[in-house]
This record gives sequence, structure tokens and C-alpha cells, in this order.
Amino acid sequence: MGATASESTQSNSNQASHSKDLGGKYLTFRLAGEFYGVEIRKVSEINGIVDITSIPRSLDFMKGVINLRGKIIPVIDLRMRLGMQEAEHTDETCIIVVNVAREVGLVVDSVSEVLDIDGDLINPAPSMGSSASRSYILGIAKVEETMKILLDIDLVLAEGANMEA
Repeated sequence: MGATASESTQSNSNQASHSKDLGGKYLTFRLAGEFYGVEIRKVSEINGIVDITSIPRSLDFMKGVINLRGKIIPVIDLRMRLGMQEAEHTDETCIIVVNVAREVGLVVDSVSEVLDIDGDLINPAPSMGSSASRSYILGIAKVEETMKILLDIDLVLAEGANMEA
């Protein structure tokens, strides 16, 4: 049974309102050739790759911990957390430290820039199977000719969150 015209209009209105709420500043970075972004207010700092002390028997995406000015910060490989293949580190590989209930380092291929993205440019994540597989995506922004996948970093880092497509 299909949606009525008023339900469809309400749904479109909710999506438009949701997208406008998502407008703001995002730190953008690359993973496996694609652009991603996280809300800049969640970012504490950006560091080059440093020695990571591994923790035995941790999850595959959990790379270990770093000592950042006397603070022990857990570090995850964001590629692996999102179900991508691990990649060799390069001169452009960075650790983005985000604050989500605690500080966590995210290994990314490279950092791009901070963008102020208008909410009108942000679309909801397309339906591609289970909603769990895309629940960690805030939206997809088209900035100039490039697509930016905006991540809900709290959900990406939530324990037990399903990142599989």
C-alpha cells in the first residue's frame, strides 16, 4: 500500500528539515579514494601518524593506543571499522582525534579541509539494504562536483554498532 500525498509531503518536509539541521562545519578526509566528513566540533586535533602500541586480543580495527601529551588515546583504523581493506600508511596518513564521550584517534588516508556545508546540500543516505548498514551516515553532501559522506562519528564508534553493508 503506497503513501498518501500528505504522508509523502510530510516525509519530504522531514528530510528537508533534517538536512538543514545538519548544515555546519565538517572536517573532510579521504578513505579508499572517497571523501568523508565529521562535524568539526567533535574534532580535538589532527596528528601525523605516530608509533601505535598494539593491545593484544583487541578487535581487528583497534590498532592500539598512543601517548598524546601524557594522555593514553585508543586508536582505530577507520577504513577497517567501516568494513574496508587496511592500507599501508603513507606520508599523508593522519590520526584525527575526536571526542565522543572520550578521545579516540581515527587513522585516515589523508585530511582534506574544513568545509562549511549548507544544509540544503546534504541529502539523506540512500536506502541500500538494511538501515543498520547506513545508520552511521548523517547524510551525503554534494560540494562543487564532489560527494562527501558525512559520518555520525558517535555511531561509528559505538560499541556493537554494525558497520557491515
